[in-house]
Amino acid sequence: MIYHHLFRQANKSEVVAAVIGTGHFGKAVVTQQKFNQFVNVRVVMDKDIDSAKDALITAGIDEELIEYTEDSKEAIRLFASGKYIYTDNLDVILAIDEIGVVCEGTGVPEAGAVHAQKAIEKGKHVAMINKETDSAVGPILKHLAKEAGVIYTPVDGDQHGLLMSMYEWANEIGLTVISGGKARDGEFILDEDKQTVSIEADGITVHESKEILISDEDIKYLKMIPEGKSEEYVHRRAEILSELPGAGAFDLCELTIMANSTKLNPASERLQKASLRITELPVAYCHHDNGGGFTEESTIDLITCLRRQDESGMGGGVYIVVRCDNAYSNYILTTKGQIPNYDKSTAVIYRPYHLCGVETSTSIASAGLLNLDTGSLEYKPRYDLVKYAARDIKAGETLGNDHDLSLEADIAPAKTMESNHAIPGHLITGNKAKVDIKAGELITYDKIVRPDHSALWELREKQDIEFLSK
Repeated sequence: MIYHHLFRQANKSEVVAAVIGTGHFGKAVVTQQKFNQFVNVRVVMDKDIDSAKDALITAGIDEELIEYTEDSKEAIRLFASGKYIYTDNLDVILAIDEIGVVCEGTGVPEAGAVHAQKAIEKGKHVAMINKETDSAVGPILKHLAKEAGVIYTPVDGDQHGLLMSMYEWANEIGLTVISGGKARDGEFILDEDKQTVSIEADGITVHESKEILISDEDIKYLKMIPEGKSEEYVHRRAEILSELPGAGAFDLCELTIMANSTKLNPASERLQKASLRITELPVAYCHHDNGGGFTEESTIDLITCLRRQDESGMGGGVYIVVRCDNAYSNYILTTKGQIPNYDKSTAVIYRPYHLCGVETSTSIASAGLLNLDTGSLEYKPRYDLVKYAARDIKAGETLGNDHDLSLEADIAPAKTMESNHAIPGHLITGNKAKVDIKAGELITYDKIVRPDHSALWELREKQDIEFLSK
């Protein structure tokens, strides 16, 4: 962590930024600005202009300094007079030369593609909060940004950006990364006295609080995994806890970006998505040879943290399970406070939090002050988030986003835009089914009506040509 040195060596003192989208993440970027000397968010855009204005007010900006405009020329005048601007028109942001970084946080795949591409074409850096767009066309947007001489970066604060940093750090110091991934925001809370497991709704990724009773026969499977029992315990827990809300497509979206930004790969079969204590990560998420559940190393997966109320959780954070390939170094790794597995061949290193927009200023400042991104060394479309029909879908139905319960998600190798190939999940969002789709069927390009004049689909074509057709 040398940001405190690097930012002070830049040839300017602050980055002027615009934030598009004032959901919980984007709003936090806006509201944190007064507490970071390097980032000044002067323009906020949202189709809900009241939400955009509220973000600035919540940030503590004097209401007399806040003005609405949809006119580019007026925006330039207002900006020059020191005003903070809220708008619902992208042209306002593009017109103000002083804006160096555009933070795209709408969460809408098509909107994100349009906003990012136009910002890049206008010579502005892009901090991509919108994981839905990023998972589908992020590599080509980064390629176009490089050609334009600007930065396209993931953001600190979201899980994929944080795992990239942890993964690159591990490689730099010579650790072997056996597995890595993220924890869901929702956690399974075990009450040993009542013999219950519960999960609490958060209104974002978990929409229903629920509690289940655990039988006397099954309660043993919620205790610490014994040595050599990883696969059995992971499998039985999946059965026992199956009535509780599980991981969603939004969880796999971030995992897809992680896989495309590292050398971590999903297992050949569907992800385990295990329910694990932090202390069980190095036990279960390591190689078979060391008592774990993976047949290959460099594996990516996710977990739901299982814990008692009085135990620490993962806070939706990220982890890597690692080893040192020098015996003495591995002794240090597994005996100096890290949590090892039973034979001390691996240890888990984890970050039990992700602070969303509160910590995103490091990515914004890195782009705007240093012309650097805070992502990985390479970003290639090796995998896609793909979707299956969770129920029978009729031709003409409009399909939704990652919260659409008619769809289920998985991660699969990326393929070109051919009729029988799986369509990336976020190219489906807001589009209609061309034919009837039976429950369980993989959704392929020939099952979806291609929208007219879609920046997202056009960027995907360019990405396929640049990366997959060579």
